Amino acid sequence: MIEVSELKNQLHTNMFENLSEHNHEQILVCNDNQTGLKALIAIHNTVLGPGLGGTRMWKYNNESEAVRDVLRLSRGMTYKASISGLNLGGAKAVIIGDARTQKNEALMRRFGRFVNNLAGKYITAEDVGTTTQDMEYVNMETDHVVGLPESRGGGGDPSPVTAYGVYVGIKASAKHKWGSDSLAGKKVAVMGVGKVGMHLLEDLHKDGAKCYVSDMNEAALKEAAERFGAVVVSGDDIYDTDAEIFAPCALGGILNNDTIDRLKCEIVAGAANNQLEDEDIHGDMLVNKGILYAPDFLINAGGLINVYSEYTGYHRENAIRDTERIYDTLTKIYNLAESEGIHTQAAATHLAEKRITDIMHVQSTI
Repeated sequence: MIEVSELKNQLHTNMFENLSEHNHEQILVCNDNQTGLKALIAIHNTVLGPGLGGTRMWKYNNESEAVRDVLRLSRGMTYKASISGLNLGGAKAVIIGDARTQKNEALMRRFGRFVNNLAGKYITAEDVGTTTQDMEYVNMETDHVVGLPESRGGGGDPSPVTAYGVYVGIKASAKHKWGSDSLAGKKVAVMGVGKVGMHLLEDLHKDGAKCYVSDMNEAALKEAAERFGAVVVSGDDIYDTDAEIFAPCALGGILNNDTIDRLKCEIVAGAANNQLEDEDIHGDMLVNKGILYAPDFLINAGGLINVYSEYTGYHRENAIRDTERIYDTLTKIYNLAESEGIHTQAAATHLAEKRITDIMHVQSTI
């Protein structure tokens, strides 16, 4: 069990070092003994607008993991919003605990009060370990929440739109790599068949792709096999398949020295956040292996686009249309990376940071 005192010690010891590494604006430690709530809210950048990012509930092994995760995720949200052309900043929250046994109405409503105290600087939504029902509880304490059920005027579960954006990105990657965006007959290894992964399988199956899947959830694997004819692969053997496309759709940090050496694919394009354990080292490793990498914060932006549409006045058609722009933006990034001789993550980061810098200049002009 992670104690809030440990979290505070971790932050106090390296607080400004943690925040200044990627120029974060703020981190809030949330604690409530009555409900057992222990959470972190990290706000990375609000130049383009309020920070919007989901609330993840996860049983972290230690406080350092939680701090590192919320800082990396919030930074990713800044770039995701920027490169998608949204008037949003980047932020993220993590609740430390087991979502299956510790999550309840009181805990989520108490978390909602912490969100409300930020007076609109942070807008929350669902993420790994939280649901639209949880966002309804949060909404009882604050208006600064999106991802509400359609019955409440929201956009509902954003995972189908996230998956559609990944599918669009895979097609753009195929077009750039092979000259055609048809996926008929292509083999795709999908690591993680949760909400997003399952919807992605549906899109891939309709396009004629042959899918391989891995996950810890046996029921999800069974469903993937029955609905889409997916081949179940045991554990991390998914890295060793001869699929042309690898789609990581679970947690981050899975592209590293060990796993990249095992890959036989030509394209990596998936929904997981922060896939590269080290952006520069492993971005270059993929280039050296001849593997085309779709930057995660762009290809998985469909969910953010969907909830942003909810924030501005929800129209599903607009969210789908804006998500389809991932295809052209990704093509632009691939061309930029090749012309500049840099890896694709660096090219995407450059474009995202340039928009923030340009808008910052506009705001400072009298």
